[in-house]
Amino acid sequence: MPSKSKPLSKAELAAYKAKRDLAAELLQSVREMKAEQLHVVSSPVLEARKKAGLSQSQFATLLGVSLRTLQGWEQGRKQPSGAAHTLLAIASTNPKAVLAVAGK
Repeated sequence: MPSKSKPLSKAELAAYKAKRDLAAELLQSVREMKAEQLHVVSSPVLEARKKAGLSQSQFATLLGVSLRTLQGWEQGRKQPSGAAHTLLAIASTNPKAVLAVAGK
């Protein structure tokens, strides 16, 4: 897998894709799952949403962000900041309070 230090150029990306063996990668992933070698890491944002009992769409609307932004937070690709971070902390510790304010 390419390093995360800098984006690959188009040529580097093409070379990387050309030498990948997706079937072998998939087979290896299945073997790891069967051997229970994978560790699922849960996101604090995902946990807050689950505590509130809301779908991604509902939670994104409640927070005033796009569904794509929420998905990025849940997958760890993006980090919430400012008011969203504070609201997520409240949703995690007291989901009923967030739901009450939202009228749910």
